[in-house]
Amino acid sequence: MIPMNQRIQAGIDNLINRLLSSQSADGSWRLGFIEYGMSTDAAAVLLLTSAGINKPKLVSSLRDRILAKQSDDGAWRVYPDENGGNLSATAECYFALQFAGLSASEPRMVKAREAIRNMGGLSSIDSLLTKFMLAAVGQYEWPRWFPVPLSLLLLPQSAPVHFYKFSCYARVHMAPMMLLGDRKPAFKLPHVEPLPSQPSTESWLNHFDRRFIEMYNNRLFDIPGLTAPTLREQGTKKALDFMFERLEPDGTLYCYASATMLMVQALRALGFAITDPIITRAIGGLEALLTQDNGHVTMQNTTSTVWDTALISHALREAGVTAAHPAIRSAGSYLLSRQHTKLGDWKLRADAEHPTPGGWGFSDHNTINPDMDDTTAALRALEALSGIGPAGMTYQDAAERGLQWLLSMQNSDGGWAAFERNTNSRIIRFIPLDGAEDAATDPSTPDLTGRTLDYLGRHAGLTAKRSRFVRRAADWLYGTQERNGSWYGRWGVCYLYGTWAALTGLTAVGESPEHPQIRRAVDWLYRVQNSDGGFGESCRSDSVKRFSPLPYSTLSQTAWALDALTAVTAGRPTEAMERACSFLLQELNANGRAAQYPTGAGLPGYLYTRYDSYSLIWPLLALANYRNKFAP
Repeated sequence: MIPMNQRIQAGIDNLINRLLSSQSADGSWRLGFIEYGMSTDAAAVLLLTSAGINKPKLVSSLRDRILAKQSDDGAWRVYPDENGGNLSATAECYFALQFAGLSASEPRMVKAREAIRNMGGLSSIDSLLTKFMLAAVGQYEWPRWFPVPLSLLLLPQSAPVHFYKFSCYARVHMAPMMLLGDRKPAFKLPHVEPLPSQPSTESWLNHFDRRFIEMYNNRLFDIPGLTAPTLREQGTKKALDFMFERLEPDGTLYCYASATMLMVQALRALGFAITDPIITRAIGGLEALLTQDNGHVTMQNTTSTVWDTALISHALREAGVTAAHPAIRSAGSYLLSRQHTKLGDWKLRADAEHPTPGGWGFSDHNTINPDMDDTTAALRALEALSGIGPAGMTYQDAAERGLQWLLSMQNSDGGWAAFERNTNSRIIRFIPLDGAEDAATDPSTPDLTGRTLDYLGRHAGLTAKRSRFVRRAADWLYGTQERNGSWYGRWGVCYLYGTWAALTGLTAVGESPEHPQIRRAVDWLYRVQNSDGGFGESCRSDSVKRFSPLPYSTLSQTAWALDALTAVTAGRPTEAMERACSFLLQELNANGRAAQYPTGAGLPGYLYTRYDSYSLIWPLLALANYRNKFAP
């Protein structure tokens, strides 16, 4: 029997070699793609075909992938173990296939139609994005009233409700949606057979909601000379200005395919020609998001180049690759070139008299929408580097700018959100938008707060005893722990992710591993360990807001749990931790369900992500940290 420490080292060496051999020439890592399910593929088909954009090979390949993902019961799912299928995904795919030329009488379409009926029909769709996607192509009835009128864009930020009360993710989707909801286009194709429409009771809104909109438009804007047509004209201009000012160099809106496709449909509704430069650049940006998946083309909602590069560079360093290694230097140069230098919307609430850019975004072309997770990941990767990088910037200056930006984004409650500061209005949660709490707000979360604390403690040298920033964040984390000892993770699946982030963050800033709440979290982790030694959690947790176990383990979730236990364990590792190591080592080279299950979270019940990179990054980091702490 080979000793555990030798097996771990062999596994680490294997992962190091695989990662070093896959680095791109510019220093980044572009490992495979992020799978977002079927929504972006379906939306791309609907846009291209309804707009008459002649790309038959692309549409055909997208159609083939959609068909390949259909389940035997006729439905489509947003995660493998989703019970009964997903109505939004199934409706999107059903109509996308028709727009791509598949007959509604084809047997697989008949099964899809039956699945939609069994799930309640179109009237039961609860995803606002799906409703808009289908309404824009004439397959869902536009409501007479829409809960967010264009006039919202005219309200000052001193108003109780205004556009910037919504999260940045919501805003870049809402601006084109508000235009679509106002113009109500129906870009139909004659061969597409509609499904029975939802009952014409304006089901998007109830009676109370309609009265709210009436009051909003008739009283809040009861200003002499300000007529409804004037409101519409000024609101339209505001929406266009908002979108155009946030176009990235690649032509996309905020680097999101979903927002970009909504923007193109909105511009079409306003009379823009498909040949307009803004639309042609947007289509080019969308095409750049296309990638291969098992022989089929698929469209990513965005890329994870900055995220992957930062995580991999840091994991390699923890695994023993020196800062002088060409791969680390090259990655550092790439990351330095992607640090933001422009002020974005985040400046409106930054806790600084003179907000200064210094964060990082998620994707390769992101220049104005930084986030906390990518910023701490990049700062970890740059920590050991010195000297002058691209454009004359030193690594030390970049790190200081990044740290100051990060601290200026701490929420008033002590935690950190994903993108902006204090974007968690209670009023927004009551606006009648499907999924408003999850998509329209950007609250402090245990995963973002824990990851930030991990950086501040392990890499910036701050502790809860010496830093008011850190103390407030640690107290916020203790206050958000679940009764069973876990923490909820917003951007990963889900309680395993949040608990890992919280435990590694708290211990990094000097909190005692014997703290009663930390011990409760440790006990919870041991209780949910699978019999194979690994850990697995279903995406269902995200919807029901409680831990839902998988009957099998995944590489990334096992790595998170092992890393959390490593952080809080003194002395020798436990037998359960050794079993987790064994699971990782035996599955490292496999490409089955342990590597393929989606463990990234986007919108509960609608969007989950599978990163090709995660089955390499997180096991390497967990095994390296385990070896570094417990090696004889």
